[in-house]
Amino acid sequence: MRALFVDANDTLAAVTEKLLRADSLPVGINRNPAITPGDLPGLLDGVEIMIVDHTAVPTAIAAKCPALKHVVFLGTGARSYMNPEELGQRGISVHTIKGYGDTAVAECAIALMWASAKSFGEMDRGMREGNWLRRDALQLTGKTLGLIGFGGIAAEAARMALGCGMKVIAWNRSPKTHAGVEFVSLEKLLADSHVVSLHLLLNEETKGFLSRERITQMRPGAILINTARGAVVDEDAMCDALRSGHIAHAGLDVFTVEPLPPGHPLTKLPNVTLSAHSAFRTPEASDNLIGAALDHCRRIMANGR
Repeated sequence: MRALFVDANDTLAAVTEKLLRADSLPVGINRNPAITPGDLPGLLDGVEIMIVDHTAVPTAIAAKCPALKHVVFLGTGARSYMNPEELGQRGISVHTIKGYGDTAVAECAIALMWASAKSFGEMDRGMREGNWLRRDALQLTGKTLGLIGFGGIAAEAARMALGCGMKVIAWNRSPKTHAGVEFVSLEKLLADSHVVSLHLLLNEETKGFLSRERITQMRPGAILINTARGAVVDEDAMCDALRSGHIAHAGLDVFTVEPLPPGHPLTKLPNVTLSAHSAFRTPEASDNLIGAALDHCRRIMANGR
């Protein structure tokens, strides 16, 4: 069996090469992150395992890759790029990678929380334009952070927030316990949290989860952080709440459409801090990610699944 990393950027290509040096795995690297789905059939001629970072894999395109049996997606959000059930019906298994960047993404969520609370982005933009722009800040010590969804990333974010002297509450779809964290109803979390941070996987149940109705249930003047997936939030409703001040500030690493289109309403709102879906981009997370992807390839080649 052969594998191909179809859309490697320079950073992930270098990590892959580094980890392959002491290994005889038949894994190729296509150093072109700008490929389109239409390029996949030509790239995957005779290749059984595709490693993919960010390229969409429509089922109709996968059908044109007769050798393809496995897709190793570099992350957890494969549904944003493909339909795993449809691929499964065609005999193509989709493998995702969890936990590789829990600390990196949690650090990003906490960093966006601090930047939002202090309006650093807005002041920075103003000062670069020659304006001595001053904004009042929210003191986070003693305030409540509400985590919606509680997996590995949220657990890391809780650890960091507790170390900053914050109270941490959480809601999860299945019962959980965690030291220092109080698990509450979703309604109580939205009403009580000074900061709401989203940590949900995107699927049919969570698409639009933070709806217009739920946004109105948030504490007035709260901060919203999203390092999960853009589609878990009603983006239009969030923009309306930012304009009205019901949400004081949003720190966002993910968006419904990526890359964020020029002139998007979020780029015009002063009370938003934006980052380009980069929460996971640390050397440590990249090593974990590619190492796990190669482990998937190793297992598939050894066991056929």
